[in-house]
Amino acid sequence: MARKKLIAGNWKMNCLQEEGLSLAKAVAAKVKAQKWDCDFLICPPFTLLTSIKKCLRGTKIALGAQDVHFAEKGAHTGDISPLMLKDAGCTYTLIGHSERRVDHFESNDLICKKAIAAHNAGLNTVICIGETGAERDAGKTIKVCQEEINGSVPDDATAKNTVIAYEPIWAIGTGKTPTAADVQEVHAAIRKALSKKLGKAVANKMRILYGGSVKPANAKELLSLPDVDGALIGGASLKAEDFIAIAVNATK
Repeated sequence: MARKKLIAGNWKMNCLQEEGLSLAKAVAAKVKAQKWDCDFLICPPFTLLTSIKKCLRGTKIALGAQDVHFAEKGAHTGDISPLMLKDAGCTYTLIGHSERRVDHFESNDLICKKAIAAHNAGLNTVICIGETGAERDAGKTIKVCQEEINGSVPDDATAKNTVIAYEPIWAIGTGKTPTAADVQEVHAAIRKALSKKLGKAVANKMRILYGGSVKPANAKELLSLPDVDGALIGGASLKAEDFIAIAVNATK
């Protein structure tokens, strides 16, 4: 089944106002200059959301946050609600990135609560899953991904409001990537797990992104795999030229 590719940039904890606005304007200009048969998403830090939203007007680039709380409001110092993200102009939020799971001890249950709250507020979610190096070495990659799908994805998730991002933790920011065959095997297993949880029709339409040291040099091979529906890009999304060079491979 044909699924439109999604090219998403996760800026993580990078860029102050001047640098962030310059990067967003450069990406916006390059996207405007081409007729792209793919979708775009950028997820800057919270401090840049409202200003970058202005830079994206007139483009097909969606704005996303890097995390969200499950409550609408209240005594949650340092957190941000789904409604606040919508108010800032977001249509997406990342949830369950490995750096949240590891650094902030986020469980599958918590991630699922966040996803439900985001969906209820009208936000789309990119739910991240992936195994550690130790889990990979122990042959548990598919088991871990299945467990994270079952625990993190809401039972009523749809292909319209949910995207899955497979990011092997050992590959994030390391320059290491699994082989194309390994990526396809895991993505196919993820789609099978989604089919069991949500039904085959939903699973066949749901986009599954690959993330983990995606760069222009390996993008063509990865994005040509049958069950890879785009990329969640970290470091390479901080350079407009690299981000767009990856996107070029999504349309070939």
